[in-house]
Amino acid sequence: MPGPETSSQTVHDPRAAANTRRVILITYLIAAMDMTCLFLQISITPYLAKRLGFDTLWFGYLQTMVGIFQLFGCPLFGRFGDLFGARAAFTLSSLASIVFFVLLALANSVPMLFIQKLPTVFMHTLSGAQMVVADLTEPDQRADSLAKLGLCFGVGMIAGSSLGGMLSTRYGDTITAAVAACVCFINLLLVLNFIPKHTKKQTNQDPASSQDPAPKAGGSASVFNLGHITRLMRYPGVAKTFTIKIISDLPGGIFQSMFSIIAMNFFQLQASQTGHLMAYFGVVQMVVQGGVIGWLTRRYSDHSLLLLAIGTTSLVGLGQALMSNVFQFCLIIPAMTFSLSVFGVIMDSMLSKSVPSSDTGTMLGLCASEMSLVRTVGPTIGGFLYENYGVPSFGFMQFAVNVAVFLYMLGSDVGRAETHRN
Repeated sequence: MPGPETSSQTVHDPRAAANTRRVILITYLIAAMDMTCLFLQISITPYLAKRLGFDTLWFGYLQTMVGIFQLFGCPLFGRFGDLFGARAAFTLSSLASIVFFVLLALANSVPMLFIQKLPTVFMHTLSGAQMVVADLTEPDQRADSLAKLGLCFGVGMIAGSSLGGMLSTRYGDTITAAVAACVCFINLLLVLNFIPKHTKKQTNQDPASSQDPAPKAGGSASVFNLGHITRLMRYPGVAKTFTIKIISDLPGGIFQSMFSIIAMNFFQLQASQTGHLMAYFGVVQMVVQGGVIGWLTRRYSDHSLLLLAIGTTSLVGLGQALMSNVFQFCLIIPAMTFSLSVFGVIMDSMLSKSVPSSDTGTMLGLCASEMSLVRTVGPTIGGFLYENYGVPSFGFMQFAVNVAVFLYMLGSDVGRAETHRN
C-alpha cells in the first residue's frame, strides 16, 4: 500500500500536523530498529573475525574498508534522498541492510567477511531519518528533534547489544544475523507503507537560498554530481564549521573504531559482557539525548554548547588515558556520551540550517561522511597506536586535540550567529 504523498501541506491544518507527527514517529521506529540491527552485528563481528583468524591489524583493515564505502556513500545517499524522496532513500537502505545480514549469516571465511561489507555503501538509515526529521520540523525545533533520534540510537544500542550477545551465545552467529535480516525486512515494510514519497516542504522562501554560491545548472539533477555536493561547502561558515567537526571528532572516532578490540583484549570482556556494557551506553544515551539536550538548546546558544561539549571531551580524553579497568571506564561513560551527543546534534543542526531546504539531505549526508572518514582512517591509526603505545595513547591524543580546538573556539564566531535562548 503506498504511503502518503503530500507532506508539504501546511502544518496549521490539524490533519496535516497529525500526519507529520505520525511520519516522524514511524521514522523514529525505523531508526530504532535499524540501530538494533547495527549493534547486534557489532556485538558478534569481532568474535566472528577472531574465529576466522583476524588479528588486530586485519580487523582494522576490515573496519577501514567499511569506512571507505560509507565515506563515499553518505553524501551520495543524501543527494539521492534530495532528488528522489525519503521513501526511495529508505527503501534503498533497507534493501542493502537485508543483503548485508544475509551475507553475514553466510560468512564462513576471510574473503566472505570482506565481501559481506559491500552493501554498507548504501546503508544509511540514520542519515535518512535525520533528513526526514529536518524536512518536517521548523528550524528552531530542529536540534531538539534531531536529538530525539538519540533515543532511537540508545534503544538500538541496548536492544541490539543485549540481543546480539544472548543470541550469539545460545544459537550462534548465523541465527543472530538471520534475526537481524528479518528485522530489516520489517523495516522495509514500514517504509513502503508509511513513509511519504517526498517530505520536503514547498516554500517560496528559503533562508539560505539568497546566498546560493552557485545557481543550479540544467544538468545538476544527478546523484553523482560531485560539484553540487561540494558546492555546499561554499555557503558562509559551512567549511569552517565542518573542519572543526572533523578535527574534534577524530580522536574519539579512533577510540570508538577500536572499542570492540579494547573491550575484548584490554577489558577482557566476553560477548555477553560487552553487550551489557553497550546497553549501559544506550541508557545514558537515551537520558542525554531524550531529556538533556532539548532543555539545553532552549536556554543556551550553539556557541556556548559547543564550548561545553569540546571542553568536556578533552577531560574525557584525560580520563581515558588514566583508566585501567572497565569500572573506571563506566564512570567516564556519562561525560563521554554527553559531550559526543551535544557536539553531534548541535553541529548537524547548524550545518543543516546553513543550506537551502532542498539540500538538507545532502548536507546531512556530508555530516555522516565525516564520521565515515574518521572510521576510514581510525582503525589503521588506532591499530598502530594500540599495538605500539597502548590504550592510554587514545586518551592523551583526545585531550591534546580538543584542548587546542577549545582554545580556538574561544575566539571563533562559529555558532555565535544563534541568538541566546531564554
